[in-house]
Amino acid sequence: MRHTNRSLCLLAIASLLSGCEALGVETATQINAKKEAEAKAIGSACRHAVRSIESCFGSNPKAGKAAVFAGWKEMDQYMRDNEIVGMPSELAPSPSVSPPPGDADASDPNAQDKKARRS
Repeated sequence: MRHTNRSLCLLAIASLLSGCEALGVETATQINAKKEAEAKAIGSACRHAVRSIESCFGSNPKAGKAAVFAGWKEMDQYMRDNEIVGMPSELAPSPSVSPPPGDADASDPNAQDKKARRS
């Protein structure tokens, strides 16, 4: 009887574990494969957008660098083989901090000291 109970218990556990896919629960292997595929897609998109690999790493710090590089490299080879020209992204340049047009002293960190010396 003990052996039957143990078998039934193992069978129930196995059926629960196999039912995880039906419920939409992802395993660690599936999650890792998804993250790697996303990182490769990021690398491919960076190469197609004519961005350097360093820029791609910098703008996507959470993506795995090895997978991003693999995607970038695959897209580079594909583009070379098929003579595809990259399409630069049209992102607006990041605004740099600059002084207002009439305030020339604002760009100088020692402007306050210079003003004090003039008085």
